[in-house]
Amino acid sequence: MTIMRVVRPVLTAALLLGLPACAERGGVAAPGTPAPSSSQAAATEGLVLRVEHTGGYATPSMLAARLPLVSVYADGRVITEGPVIEVHPGPALPNLQVQQIARSEVQGLVDRAMAAGVADTFDLGLPPIADAPTTRFTVVTAADTYVREAYALWDTPGGSGLTGEQEKARGKLIDLLSSLTDLGAGTGPYAADVVSAVVSPWVDRGDGLAQPHAPWPGPPLPGETTGGPPDVTCVTATGEEARAVLEAARSANAATPWTTANGMRWSVSFRPLLPDETSCADLAR
Repeated sequence: MTIMRVVRPVLTAALLLGLPACAERGGVAAPGTPAPSSSQAAATEGLVLRVEHTGGYATPSMLAARLPLVSVYADGRVITEGPVIEVHPGPALPNLQVQQIARSEVQGLVDRAMAAGVADTFDLGLPPIADAPTTRFTVVTAADTYVREAYALWDTPGGSGLTGEQEKARGKLIDLLSSLTDLGAGTGPYAADVVSAVVSPWVDRGDGLAQPHAPWPGPPLPGETTGGPPDVTCVTATGEEARAVLEAARSANAATPWTTANGMRWSVSFRPLLPDETSCADLAR
């Protein structure tokens, strides 16, 4: 996989800094653009560093509601998904955690990401593994937005066909991710103000576990399509509706049938939105 230098509306460094996007118009940096220094990291409260999985073997609802592995913001917030209780069915809400680091540490993380090769351009190879996710690294600086993707990053068995250079580069990215998810600072629950719900028709799982119905307290279901299968849709709740949805979800589980006034039953995957997200459209990254 090669680097993609792209500018998304929610990530654009020029917009975060209030600068005109002249040389970077269209979001494509000139070939050979040098990696930015730490002093060029985004200087606002916007996103500066994210690692997430894309694709892989999962249901369309799981893909749409999947959370990034780690998101780092310029004000020092670091948001990750914490441990999940081992119970079946699992909790309805993900265990999102937030920790606060110093702004100087944010600069250090940007430096570390650049040193790990997020701005590099050579091919990382394709291990012969089916249905593995791609790990995407995003760094936002004052100069550009850098995206580096590696397919099957953690799965490189013998005979993978990777060159020594590719294995070394992948190792640097693995070490970066490990360091980002183990910063050692104290964490606490992340309180989202907005929550999206990925919706599909409810189907009995056939596990013999009776699931009490719960009345849906949010926006009308089923909502808008997500770009995947037509029966997977999404709605976003804000304000009082968001508070009502989150409160109801705390006493539900992943298999709860949510009922609407017309008697329909729905499966809902809850996706609290992160600080740089505003609606279902941000889930289709």
